[in-house]
Amino acid sequence: MEEKGTVVWITGASSGIGEALAYAWSSAGARLVLSARNEEKLVEIKGRCTNPDSHTVLPLDLARPESLGPAARAALDLSGGIDVLMNNAGVSQRSLAAETSLEVDRRIMETNFFGTVALTKAVLPSMLERRSGSIGVVSSVAGKIGTPLRSAYCASKHALHGFFDALRAEVWRQGISVTIVCPGFIRTNISINALNGCGGAHGVMDDAQACGMLPDACARKIIEAVDKRRDEVCIGGRELMGVYLKRVAPGLLNRIIRKAKVT
Repeated sequence: MEEKGTVVWITGASSGIGEALAYAWSSAGARLVLSARNEEKLVEIKGRCTNPDSHTVLPLDLARPESLGPAARAALDLSGGIDVLMNNAGVSQRSLAAETSLEVDRRIMETNFFGTVALTKAVLPSMLERRSGSIGVVSSVAGKIGTPLRSAYCASKHALHGFFDALRAEVWRQGISVTIVCPGFIRTNISINALNGCGGAHGVMDDAQACGMLPDACARKIIEAVDKRRDEVCIGGRELMGVYLKRVAPGLLNRIIRKAKVT
């Protein structure tokens, strides 16, 4: 993996998959723009990256759409051009649909879908002008399968597939690739930080998450998929069987999900 001089903008870079991507891409020689809400954590991660002076910290909140245009302009000015936009930031959910306020549903959609779309649209004109670039977006296996306690989360990830599949069909002639990443259980704090029905933190590590793939292994697979300009990649363990069952035996999958332990 050789990425010397490639400029990569990673959102959600303060933990989990985003943090692992920062270490992997920087070790391959890429120059990074690191974004998340927690500036202090971003500075720490930048310091642990290879060649830390080559990277830029740019705090960002996807739930504040008015800030995304100025952030994109700042990133482009600082970097001279974004080669890879890695849309990784997002928030999960652990609550029944009937017990989740519409405000929480909207908050999840604003962060996971509308924020990601807005940032992509802010960067896209520069890629079109240069006729090159790669856009990665971290969806989820939940972007293909609906599971209990994640109704708004699943909706937001399903929406990403619709938007970015369509975008790919629009921009391929301009040399721009779009890669959708569908992780399964990755050993991150996603369930701890997930929103409950009232908008607070779930605060519990799911058993499946705790036993999931390590983030650095996931990051390597993501970078390989983006480098190869793949349309889509699923990353995980046995849970990926659900993606294939959805295609060939959806009724069976539905019965399995009704009985599955999902936390």
